[in-house]
Amino acid sequence: MNINQQVAATSPVGPDFLLTDQDFSRICTLIHERAGIALGAQKRQMVYSRLARRLRELRLKEFSTYLGFLESDPNGDEWQLFTNALTTNLTAFFREAHHFPVLAEHVQKCPQPVTVWCSAASTGEEPYSIAMTLIEALGSRASTASVVATDIDTQVLAKGEAGIFTMEQVSKLSTERLKRFFLKGSGALAGKVRIRPEVAAMVKFEQLNLLAPRWALKESFDAIFCRNVMIYFDKPTQGKILQRFAPLMKPHGLLFAGHSENFSFASQTFKLRGQTVYELAPGRAMAQA
Repeated sequence: MNINQQVAATSPVGPDFLLTDQDFSRICTLIHERAGIALGAQKRQMVYSRLARRLRELRLKEFSTYLGFLESDPNGDEWQLFTNALTTNLTAFFREAHHFPVLAEHVQKCPQPVTVWCSAASTGEEPYSIAMTLIEALGSRASTASVVATDIDTQVLAKGEAGIFTMEQVSKLSTERLKRFFLKGSGALAGKVRIRPEVAAMVKFEQLNLLAPRWALKESFDAIFCRNVMIYFDKPTQGKILQRFAPLMKPHGLLFAGHSENFSFASQTFKLRGQTVYELAPGRAMAQA
């Protein structure tokens, strides 16, 4: 029985649902198993508000019914929507701006072609900021550079790949960057901008779960951006992901973390180079050579 058949006989629901302690505990367990996200009690209202939208969409009356439907089909399409709902996608162009001059200086010294992985791409602002930095730093050599942009959330990836942004989203960019890297929208896109084709061509968007047993990544990287995503994982999960990053990095590679993230516990793998910028620990760098 599909979900539409299952809920066909269900009467319309009111604006409120009961989220029991048991339901919340099940949700926390499921999202941790699927995406590594560790939800604390303080996230209960966030969980309610986001998943209540799925209950309304499916015309379900109870969280327990929704969770039962999820668990009845481990490979069902609803799992992606469940994960999308509980993923936080706060982002902006050149967010944590101190990282980009470091990246620019770094890639100027790297052998060609330069490759960068943005592992929490969200709606595209971060990987496009990386691509713009590569163009500014490398000039004509940027034509061979590439950015792999991944995220677990398929909905935000689609927005990023479209490359269309409101004027508010680009309001903090300089006039020079706006003219160089964006096209002004007209008609149905009036009041919006689109990333220029030559910038978009540098960025490849792909769905990737950092907890998946295999990552479909074939290249090694001069830099990996994993910013403001590790804060949603517990320390054991963070450690496992960091260990998996190391073999994908070129010996001189840099790892960029978020402002509230500290990877000092993984000193055997990475050492701090600058403000939330890490490089491979000496032993790991030699192993990669």
